[in-house]
This record gives sequence, structure tokens and C-alpha cells, in this order.
Amino acid sequence: MVDDEQSSLNAIKRTLRKDFEVILALNGQAALEVLKNEEIAVILADQRMPGLSGVELFQKALSIQPDAVRILITGYMDIEAIIQAINDGQVYYYINKPWEPDGLRLIIKRAAEQYTLVKENRRLLGELQQANLRLQQENIILHQEAEKEYAFTNIIGQSKAMQDVFNLVRKVIPSDITVLLTGETGTGKELIARAIHYNGPRKEKFFVTQNCAALPDTLLESELFGHTKGAFTGASQEKRGLFELADGGTILLDEIADTSAAFQQRLLRVLQEGEFRPLGSEKNISVNVRIISATNKDLQQSVQKGTFREDLFYRLSVFPIRIPPLRERTEDIPILVDHFIQKYQKKLSKSVKGIEKQALQILTSATFNGNVRELENEIQRAMTLAEPGTLITSEMFSEVLKIEQPDLSTFLDSTQTLKDLTESLERFFIKEKLVEHNWNITHTAKALGLSRVGLQKKIQRYDIKR
Repeated sequence: MVDDEQSSLNAIKRTLRKDFEVILALNGQAALEVLKNEEIAVILADQRMPGLSGVELFQKALSIQPDAVRILITGYMDIEAIIQAINDGQVYYYINKPWEPDGLRLIIKRAAEQYTLVKENRRLLGELQQANLRLQQENIILHQEAEKEYAFTNIIGQSKAMQDVFNLVRKVIPSDITVLLTGETGTGKELIARAIHYNGPRKEKFFVTQNCAALPDTLLESELFGHTKGAFTGASQEKRGLFELADGGTILLDEIADTSAAFQQRLLRVLQEGEFRPLGSEKNISVNVRIISATNKDLQQSVQKGTFREDLFYRLSVFPIRIPPLRERTEDIPILVDHFIQKYQKKLSKSVKGIEKQALQILTSATFNGNVRELENEIQRAMTLAEPGTLITSEMFSEVLKIEQPDLSTFLDSTQTLKDLTESLERFFIKEKLVEHNWNITHTAKALGLSRVGLQKKIQRYDIKR
């Protein structure tokens, strides 16, 4: 409290001392010294004082303790002082003389609360700025780690089939052209999509992915395009879609073949016009997003069947890349096995000597319908079962993989003639293929390179029964 009359100071101190620590100053200069040495929540000053007036004191106080709440005590006729205090001194409140004790206590209490609130907001803002700085730094680190993880050197494949894929990917990376990745489940379509993003000009922006088969239409559109509050049942708040989040970056639409006609129509508009409208909104949002789509189905067949729009197919398949299944690049299996052993040695903190020759032969001859993902699962399982310092053996593989391996000793007799041995082998593989294709004669005949009639004759000849 600043006032040149001691009696006024004493009266205010008596009024406030039960609730606050009150420091008294007889003039503006004394008040400034206090402000330099003490943390002050509220400055209560009389306007008319020799030396510094109340407003002049507030102006100087702003540079010392800007958060301190300023309250001016004035006479009824000090209208100019009040206006100046509001404009120059940034006062929180002014009190007319004579003041009432209860009214003064209430005003000071609210001013102190205001001071506490400002200080807390400033602290929270500082913490938020620090958190944002950490997030930015972490984001840079994550981008750097992603670039390393999805570099071409980390995508395993020395076979000609994979080298052809790499050559196509290298050519498409610098452009913004729309890419369609096709291939069976587990061949690594998402890995290739990430390599395209993190090695290209959009790598500093987001890469987002959505499995289109995982959600019904309404939820899928909400995930990709966002929605307003109340757009549908359960939409309790506004939500930004993945397309908006990926602006400037890349979006991977996985399992694109499993979408409805209505969704395909909306996606076509985004591709054509570069904009979309969130569910429930009346405003269009323009985005610049590179679209990579992926499917394990034959989209051309889907177009012929009428389950996929032909115009959308041509929009998505501007640059198609087929990822070959593992059975078409079995020469990559040994290096993939070595890669996964190294990977799970780190993850499981377990060191093994390697893999037994017979076990590796089983892996290279397996069909792997789940492709690279299934191979990785087998190595992870084997690494979990293996004792430290030992070799991975075939006994550590799953039952599914063991069933795939033909045991020739069960149906070959060393006393048989070459003709008999050949027929035994032929009977075995025909039966295996029939089981594999659920006894579909047409599909089995195609897999064996036979005509349907030719296969039926061999089934009768070898008396193969279901």
C-alpha cells in the first residue's frame, strides 16, 4: 500500500492484515525499492502523492513486476487520473474515497486471485512451450530413425524379383505420382510404402496408414475425412481426419479393394479435386497428400465383377508395383532368416549360433502362404524356444510348417523300380495339391499344370480318395 498519509496506511493495514501480508510505503520511490526486493501480488496506491503519482508509480512498476495487480485509490473528481491509469498504468480496478472496509477486502481478495491465476497460467505456458520443444526434438529424432529404418539397405531382397521392385520404387520416389502396391498378405507392401515416403521429398511430413477393410463405411469416412460434433450418433466432439493430418505428407490406403461403392465415390473426388468435406460439415478442406494404395486382390478382376469402380482403378493404378510372394524369391530366404535372427537376438537379449542346415532347407522349401511375415513369425518362435549358444533346429518350428514338409520315407520303398518311385511321388503330390485346394479339381489341375480331365484320370488311376 502506497500513500503519503500515515493514517491512511494504518487504516488499510488494519482492514487487510488478517488475510494478507501488507507492506506500507509513504511514497513512490519507497514503493519501487520494495518491488525490487519482494514479490508483490497487489499494488494499492493513492493517486495524489508528492513525487510520483499513483499512475506514474504503476508505469514504473510494470517494468519491475509486470504481473502485480494494480489498484488506484482516487477522489470522485479525479476522472482524468482514472482514464490515464486505465490507458497508461494498466490498472485492474480503482477505488473511490472514502472506501468501505468490506468492499476493500473483497476487491483485494479478487485481485490476489487474479495474480495467482496469471502466475499459474504463465507457469503452465512455460511448461507447454518446453513440452512442445521436446516434442519437436523427439519428432526430429523419430523422423531420423524412420529414415534409417526404411532405407533401402534395410529392405531384404537380393533376388531379381526384388531388385526389379527396388528399381521401380527408386524411380517413383522423387515424384508425387499415385502408387498402387499389389501382392499377397505378408509380402511387405506397407514396408515399401514407408520406404517411398521416408526416402522422398515428403519425409518431413506425416506418413499415415488406414486399413480400409477394418471399419464400416461411416467410421472409415470419419477416420479419413473427419467429422463435426453431432455428425452422427456418438460424434461427441469434432475430429480431424487422416487426410487433413497427412497434408503435405503421404497416406497409405491398405486393403483398398474391400471398400464400398459409396466410399469409392468419395475417394475419387479427393483424387480428382484435392479436397474433401468432413462428415456433417458444410466447408471443403483442400489438401496436398500423396496417396499410396495397397491390396492383396486383383483389382482388375474386381472391376470386371463390378465391385470396384473402373475410374477409381485408373486413378489409383497410375504406377502399379507388384510385390512378389516369398515362393517366387526363395533365394532371399537365407538372408531373411539371418536378418530375423539378428533382429530377435537384440529384442530377446539372446544369442544363438545360427540355424541348422536341415532347418534352413525346410524353410527354403516351405510354401509360406503368409510370406515374409510368416517366416518372421517362425524365426521369432524358434528364437524364443532356442537355448542361448545353440542352433535353431526344425523341432522349434510350428506344427503348420512341419505338416507342409513331405517325409519321403513314409511312402518310398528303396526296393521299388524307378517307375514305381515316380508313380509314388506323383500320387503323393497330387494328393497334397488336392488337399491344399480343398479338392477343387479345376484349381488343383491348374496348379499341377494338368487339364481337368487329365487330373481326373490320375485320381482314378492312383485310387486317390478324399
